[in-house]
Amino acid sequence: MKKRIVTVVGKDSVGIIAKVCVYLANNDINILDIAQTIVGGYFNMMMVVDIQNSSKSTDIVASELSQIGDEIGVQIKVQHEEIFEMMHRI
Repeated sequence: MKKRIVTVVGKDSVGIIAKVCVYLANNDINILDIAQTIVGGYFNMMMVVDIQNSSKSTDIVASELSQIGDEIGVQIKVQHEEIFEMMHRI
């Protein structure tokens, strides 16, 4: 399993989850866990995904999701699980 953390943050609008999930499905990336919330009109989503079956590297997935984020007005980041965990240790 090759776990990655996908975060999506920005002003809420229709179709954010759909755009991200369609991209993931089209690239054989499995969603293992997902949490999302909207606070004060701002959308925040974190996903744990498995890119094991994808033909694309993490860098390509991150770049393409970033482009999708630009199109829909949100920031989308992809990080290796290990890096994410180290950054968020107390």
